[in-house]
Amino acid sequence: MLIAANKAVSIDYTLTNDAGEVIDSSAGGAPLVYLQGAGNIIPGLEKALEGKAVGDELTVAVEPEDAYGEYAAELVSTLSRSMFEGVDELEVGMQFHASAPDGQMQIVTIRDLDGDDVTVDGNHPLAGQRLNFQVKIIDIRDASQEEVAHGHVHGEGGHHH
Repeated sequence: MLIAANKAVSIDYTLTNDAGEVIDSSAGGAPLVYLQGAGNIIPGLEKALEGKAVGDELTVAVEPEDAYGEYAAELVSTLSRSMFEGVDELEVGMQFHASAPDGQMQIVTIRDLDGDDVTVDGNHPLAGQRLNFQVKIIDIRDASQEEVAHGHVHGEGGHHH
């Protein structure tokens, strides 16, 4: 069986940046299980896995435009500390949900604190970076009708309802 749309795929992976630092890995844990074609993983990796079989191992370099996008300076802004009403202690690295300019919800991360000024960044932490994956395909199966309808894998290693 080959990886194609509506297949539940299990992979072992290690993600590194261009400096070779490990950003994320399934090593020592359960494989990542995703639904091919449902946008569960970044587009560049999903495209590279299409047509592969169980046991295949590959190295994939995914450019920012096929991962988390280019870094957008316009997503960085400075807000007043009063905008964080109800939060006793603000710290660099904290994340909050906020309304994006298009009305959608986005996650912003505190990048800097300077008196009453709080600098937040709406970019994904990996925006603007090339992502390097070492991947081994562990399992491929037909997704259930329910999984396809929900757009994600259920059960072991997937989403649980």
